[in-house]
Amino acid sequence: MRILVTGGAGYIGSITCRVLLDAGHDVTVLDTLEKGHRWAVDERARLVVGDVGDAAACAEALADVESVLHCAGYIEVAESEKEPEKYYENNVTRPQVLLETMRACGVTSLVFSSTAAVYGEPSEIPVTEDAPLRPVNVYGKSKARFEELLDDAERVWGLRSVRLRYFNVAGAMHEAGLGEAHTPETHIIPRVLGAMAAGVREFEVYGGDYPTPDGTCIRDYIHVLDLGDAHRRALQYLEAGGETAVCNLGNGRGYSNREVVRTCAEVTGAEVTTVIGPRREGDPAVLIASAKRAGALLGWKPRLSGLRTIISDAWQWHQMAEH
Repeated sequence: MRILVTGGAGYIGSITCRVLLDAGHDVTVLDTLEKGHRWAVDERARLVVGDVGDAAACAEALADVESVLHCAGYIEVAESEKEPEKYYENNVTRPQVLLETMRACGVTSLVFSSTAAVYGEPSEIPVTEDAPLRPVNVYGKSKARFEELLDDAERVWGLRSVRLRYFNVAGAMHEAGLGEAHTPETHIIPRVLGAMAAGVREFEVYGGDYPTPDGTCIRDYIHVLDLGDAHRRALQYLEAGGETAVCNLGNGRGYSNREVVRTCAEVTGAEVTTVIGPRREGDPAVLIASAKRAGALLGWKPRLSGLRTIISDAWQWHQMAEH
């Protein structure tokens, strides 16, 4: 299959590209390199440096493409609350040009990197795909709005899509030199590992008064390689004529921020003290996935589900990156 991956120079995109290439697919990457890295693009992929809001760049990237994996977008919850216009522009308005160009080029299948943030504060745990969409931050709202655009595109011109609602993605493909390299880094696992590598022995978590057993947020973590496998399966599902679908991606188990810090300490052998800071705007207390639909529809099952495994792989990459 010939696949366009938007945001294919970023953390999730670059690792998914490697998974797709290793499976024998042809891959084109469309990335501005604002957040992504040229070094992360596999030499087997074709790179088009450009924006999903640029019709000419989209047309160049879509040449001879059969399907699209849309990973490009801004992802920082706290920033989205401070700069909502930036997030609606980048996650909703500009990707409309991608959809328009897909329609003009006759490309009618798309896998979308969505997020558990579309659910907001869910009333039931684990969260199923049928839960109402009530995002509590602008990042989640922007992703939910793009899902609405996909509904309209299907109704008007027949676009079929799979919306993959990720829970917390972590880990690395360290043997390929690929891992989480955001600037600035906002995700807890790479932040903790970075602090430990720098010799910092206190780590601040956001909020200690949530209605959870230890007062800190609880999240469901998924290994980035399991995520890449889900992307591959979703693209193949659409290639086989599958209908539009929504699937959660997670392990079905939650870990608190305190547990994450403690496990990072165990993996690295460092001693660390957890310090409680203020809550981060827009953070729900608990997010845990029900991913049964992905298993039934895509034949997907996470293989690297343990938190220790996820952190160990991230730590191996982090040590490589430091050198």
